[in-house]
Amino acid sequence: MKPTVLLGTRKGFIAYHFSNNRWQVENLSFEGQPVSIAYADERSGTWWACLDHGHWGVKLHRSKDRGLTWEEIKAPAYPEGKEIKEGIPATTRYIWSMANGGKNFLSRLWIGTDPGGLFLSEDEGNNFHLVESLWNHPTRKEGWFGGGRDQPGIHSIVVDPRDENRIHIGISCAGVFETIDAGKTWIIRNKGMHADFLPDPNAETGYDPHILVAAPSDPEILWQQNHCGIFRSTDGAKNWVDIGQPEGPAKFGFAIAVADDDAEQAWVAPANSDMTRTAIKGALCICRTDDGGKTWKELRKGLPQENCFDIVYRHALASSGNALVFGTTTGNLFFSPDRGESWQVLSNYLPMIYSVQFTN
Repeated sequence: MKPTVLLGTRKGFIAYHFSNNRWQVENLSFEGQPVSIAYADERSGTWWACLDHGHWGVKLHRSKDRGLTWEEIKAPAYPEGKEIKEGIPATTRYIWSMANGGKNFLSRLWIGTDPGGLFLSEDEGNNFHLVESLWNHPTRKEGWFGGGRDQPGIHSIVVDPRDENRIHIGISCAGVFETIDAGKTWIIRNKGMHADFLPDPNAETGYDPHILVAAPSDPEILWQQNHCGIFRSTDGAKNWVDIGQPEGPAKFGFAIAVADDDAEQAWVAPANSDMTRTAIKGALCICRTDDGGKTWKELRKGLPQENCFDIVYRHALASSGNALVFGTTTGNLFFSPDRGESWQVLSNYLPMIYSVQFTN
C-alpha cells in the first residue's frame, strides 16, 4: 500500500499519511476553497491542486515539498475565438482530470476540462495548450453535451504505460475516444455501449462514461462505470460489454477502481438511480467482482446500513495493493486494509469529497 492519500474536497486540499500503524493528517492547504482534483505526479513527487473558485474561475497550483509551499501556475485557457457552439465562447469552467505523460515523457502532463477541451503541457505544467485535433473533432459541436454539468467535460485520461502516445479519454457526454499518436488523431471507441437517454441508444457519440480506468496489470483491459451500467473491454476499448447487475446494486454509480495485481478484480460504489443519487435503501456498500464482472459481492462490514444518504463521486474511490479508500458526498472517509472485506472510518467530519488518490 502506498502510504499517502490526497483528497480534493469542497473546502480544501487534505493529505493523510500512514505511519506507526495509524492515519494522520499531514497537510491541509487552500482551506475553504473548492479543490476539484488533488493530484500527485509520482514521477517527480509534485502535488497539484486544481481549484474551482466559481465566480473567480479556475486556478492551478503545484507543490514540490508535499504541500508546505505552493506555486500558482497559469491555468489552461482556451485560445481567443474558440467557441463551444456558435456564439458561445469557450472558457475553462472546471478542471476535471489530470494525468502525467509516463516515464518516457517526463515533462508531459495532460488536463481535461469542462467544456470538453483537452490540454497538453510538454514543460512540466508551466504552459498548457489546447489539443486542437480533439476540439475540432467533427462530432464535438453537435454530438457532445453536458452530463451533470451544463457543458461536456473530460473527466478521465488513461495513458497506456506500454506506449505513452496511446491514450484513452472519457467524456461526459460523448463517450470514449482513443489516440495512438499523442493527440494528433482520434478514434471513437463506443462500440457495445448503449445510452437509453438518447433517441438512438446506439448513436456514434453522446454516451456518459462516469469514469474510465485501465487495469494496471493489463492496460488492454479497461473498465467504466457508466450512466447506463458498468462496462468492460478486453481489447483496448474496441468493444464494450455491459457487466452490471440488471437487478442487483452494481449497475448505477460514479466511481470504479481496479486491483493493481488482478485485471479481473474491481470495485464500484453503487448509488440509487440518477433521479435520486443517494445510497441504495439508505445503506452504503461497495461491490467487488473477482471474475471480470460475471458476479458481484456486496461489501458492507463497517459501513453505515441505515439513514445514509452518501454517494461516492467519480474520482473518490482508489485502490493500492490490498487497501482501498473512498470519500463521500457528506464528508465521510473510509479505509479498507483487506480489499473491501471490512471498513474503518478515517473521518466523519470532512467537507464533500471530490477526489482521492493513493501516492507515496
